[in-house]
Amino acid sequence: MFAKMDSGIFAGRASLAAMAILFSTHPGTALAADAIAVNSDDFLPPPEPSRFGRIEQKLADWHVVVGGGAIIVPKYEGSDEFKIMPVPFVTATFRDVVTIDPTGADIAIYKQDRFAFSARLGYEMDRDEDDADRLRGLGDIGMGATVGGKAAVNFGPAEIFAQVDKTIGGSDGLVGEVGIEVSQPLSQSLMIGARASAVFADENHMQAYFGVTPEQSARSGLARYDAGAGLKRADFSVSATYMLNQNWMVRGEAGIGVLVGDAADSPIVVEKIQPSGMLLVGYRF
Repeated sequence: MFAKMDSGIFAGRASLAAMAILFSTHPGTALAADAIAVNSDDFLPPPEPSRFGRIEQKLADWHVVVGGGAIIVPKYEGSDEFKIMPVPFVTATFRDVVTIDPTGADIAIYKQDRFAFSARLGYEMDRDEDDADRLRGLGDIGMGATVGGKAAVNFGPAEIFAQVDKTIGGSDGLVGEVGIEVSQPLSQSLMIGARASAVFADENHMQAYFGVTPEQSARSGLARYDAGAGLKRADFSVSATYMLNQNWMVRGEAGIGVLVGDAADSPIVVEKIQPSGMLLVGYRF
């Protein structure tokens, strides 16, 4: 018999990215990172400490999830070609204060009633001109560290959020996102979720990933293009999480991103519609 799911555990907690696309090399990983968002609290309370002895006692204040699966995403943001990648991941949450995952760390700063604010530390993935023929001659974009913050307001199963991240190195850009997430149990073992958001970026980020300088134009054959700051894309996703038992779960998610504005008009972009999909299995300690 499957253990009962607690909707309170899920409400307003679906936004922790357990794993960005570790080996992806385009900035569109934001969508896929959300697509495989798995909060360690998406599981029932951990087993009895006696099951793991001293190790469990030392980790009593941590909620740890390990797992893996596969994800399919465009080769780069704006590509019409796709790649399938394995996705191993590990997440750990300490007393609802610190969450560590392969994308970085979130640190709870303030929480009052329905409002919460947290600091974010992470990184922005690089992009290699060898990733696709369309990128040849554009040069590489290096990886950069990111620092930022997130504010969220919870309304039952829904969370409205706004976040901003500044990249140090890489594109040296600033990216913001506003959106809403909803999680709702349908049965004792099945949870569904939905997410919608809008992504904004400054000129540095837009020019790095969507602009074409005169030098890049000469090397690549693409027309010169200046990408300005503004709305970059709209993202939508739906997910389903199925609890096999107290520890094991299976999660699937499908998402779609729509490039808009200067991003959509870039000569680098072949396809404005950017779908992604994910399937993974996780285990909660």
